[in-house]
Amino acid sequence: MKRLMKTLSAVLLAAGALSSAQADVVLKASHQFPGGKGDVRDEMMQIIAREVKAANVGLTINVFPGSSLVKPKEQWKAMLTGQIDMTSLPLDYAAGFHPEFGVTLMPGLVKSHAHAKRINASPFMQDIHGVIRKGGIEVLADAWLAGAFAGKDKCILEPKDADGLKVRSAGSTFAEMWAGAGASIVSIPSSEVYNALQQGVAQATDTSAGSFVSFRLYEQVKCLTAPGDQALWFMYEPVLISQKALAKLNDAQKAALTAASKKAEDYFAEQSKKLDDKLVESFTKAGVKVVTMTEAQANMWRDVAAKTSYKNFAAQVPGGQALIDKALAVK
Repeated sequence: MKRLMKTLSAVLLAAGALSSAQADVVLKASHQFPGGKGDVRDEMMQIIAREVKAANVGLTINVFPGSSLVKPKEQWKAMLTGQIDMTSLPLDYAAGFHPEFGVTLMPGLVKSHAHAKRINASPFMQDIHGVIRKGGIEVLADAWLAGAFAGKDKCILEPKDADGLKVRSAGSTFAEMWAGAGASIVSIPSSEVYNALQQGVAQATDTSAGSFVSFRLYEQVKCLTAPGDQALWFMYEPVLISQKALAKLNDAQKAALTAASKKAEDYFAEQSKKLDDKLVESFTKAGVKVVTMTEAQANMWRDVAAKTSYKNFAAQVPGGQALIDKALAVK
């Protein structure tokens, strides 16, 4: 009898261990930004990973920064195939799958950090979330980053300053505006801009304030056009999770992930304006000339964008004009 009880006890312990192991879920999170160097997008993901671990609900998130697991523009597809489960992604990178995403990097639609918050609560953003959801992905945390222009050899304040330059643009809508100003376009992700500027492949770039600093672009340019009060460049870079990965989680794990994501979103909201200040501080310290546009100069760019980016988006994307109108309606 004792031998039988020992055997039964061992079986039950083994079954309990197996059940516990089956309850544990490990998710892979990938992004293109530098890890461990203070990049706020990496820190958003690290906050989520730390918080769900601390919740002790059998959920682990392994973060792979710096394009170490998946190339930047392949992350949307990688979520759909199950190669990764989560990402912090410039949504415009997935415009090849859903062209509507191009509006989330559209010149002049988002004008400031306060405006970005109002955009998040608008019908415009409800539509964008709807397209993401139909694509098999869910939004965990919203994030908008301001950005800037920089020239390797000169300042860029008006459209005529871009004429003849080789410009790296973050997305197709800005590329169309640059081309409308007479520039030729270099298509590479932000993680490759440093080398492109160093080697002369690009003479100017636009990218986020965070990327300008974390990729040390102050080492390769002579002049920065900072956001100031006339920001033209804002990019939506949410934290996303595939619906397949979300379906693996039990209620406690989903609750922990939701709470962690809210904390990460709140952290980013506090840091977003500070990124602009850090941008100016870092470039000034490195000896780079820092300028800002006047309202008249910003309007020159908006006129070019209206004739190129806005016009093309409305013509090529089903519902494109409605999306632009909804964004412009947010004051």
